[in-house]
Order: sequence, then C-alpha cells, then structure tokens
Amino acid sequence: MKKSSLILAPAIALFAFGAANAQTKDGHWTQGVGGPVWKNATGLCWKQTFWTPSMAIEECDPDLMVRPVAPPPPVKPAPAPAKPAPAPAKPAAKPTPPKPVVLRSTVLFATNKSALDELAKFRLDTDIVSKLNTVGAIKYVNVNGHTDRIGSAQLNQKLSERRAAAVKAYLVSKGMNAGQIETYGYGKTTPKNACPDQKDKRQLELCLAENRRVEVDLQGAPR
Repeated sequence: MKKSSLILAPAIALFAFGAANAQTKDGHWTQGVGGPVWKNATGLCWKQTFWTPSMAIEECDPDLMVRPVAPPPPVKPAPAPAKPAPAPAKPAAKPTPPKPVVLRSTVLFATNKSALDELAKFRLDTDIVSKLNTVGAIKYVNVNGHTDRIGSAQLNQKLSERRAAAVKAYLVSKGMNAGQIETYGYGKTTPKNACPDQKDKRQLELCLAENRRVEVDLQGAPR
C-alpha cells in the first residue's frame, strides 16, 4: 500500500504551523477547528503520532477505508430438468382372427367301383361328420375324386366323378348342406403312388389302391 500521509510529533507540528491554527481531526492535523487537513506540497496529510489505521478518513486514507461489500448477485435457480417427451402411443393391437377349422378325410374304393364300403363310411364319420359341431360358418367343402391308371382316360374321368358324387351324397345324408359341397373329378391325372407294371397283378392292385380315392377338404370358422 502506498504511503498516503506524514506522521509528525505534536511539538513539531505546532512549531511548523503555529499553535493557534493547529487542530486534530481523527488523528490528523487540521487548519483550525473543522478546517481542512494539513497537507504537504505533495498532497500527503499530516498525522498525529497516536494515529492508527482505524482513524483513516476518505480524504487522506482512501485505501484504508472499509467499503461496503456489494451483495452477491442473486443466484438464479437451476432450470427444472426438461420432462422427457411422452412416448408415442402404441397403436392398438389388432385382434388376432381365430384360426379356421380344417377337416380332412381320404376314403378308398375297390377297382372300378364308386360305392362306399363300410370302412369308407366309418372314415367319413370319424374325420368329418363327428367334428361338424366344432365348425361355425363353413367356407368351403371340396370333394375330389381320383382313379388309378388302369383303363382309358374317359372312363376314369367319369369314374372319379361318380366316386366324388357318392361321398357328397353320404355327407348330405348326415345333415350337411348339399349347396356347400363342390365335387371335382380328376380321373387318373393325379396319382398318389407311381406303380410300375409287373407280372404279379395282386401286388400291382395293392400298389394302385391309394390312387383309387376321394379326398374331402372342409374349412370353416370355429364355433
């Protein structure tokens, strides 16, 4: 800190300025009562020997003055955390449509025959008729007739149609709606087994048995 004033003994001060004019002001020599503080040629104030920093005045000791402390700037409250954007609403799940009811059956026929035997009726009763109570609205019922390769295409075509018609008639006799049943004859065009010619006619007939068939395919809504 710079030296801002001079300190003189009272006798020296009185000698220099005259007793009539020398007064004190908070440890400083003044020019009369309430007068200005005595200063030297460089502007430094004259101080008494008992002067202490607590007697500092603004005029002479500005560096020693107690300054009011400016209040700290108000603390701005921290901004509230931004709320996360709401998740987009999930589209409502579409209801899963119920699985359709599918009923299938295959019945076999003797060579050159289109009449249903007891085994064929039992198979239709087990696979189709007994399960009709699980079906609501029927979408379709296809009855497809087939033959083996023995004989002409024309004869086998008609035979396959008669076999399909015989199965349809049986299903109608069990309470099914004839208007919902479609019959198709495929003749010998779609064999299930490929059977080569052989001398043993019995073995050949057994091999061809699965080709002499009617396939029933029913699909509907669950009840």
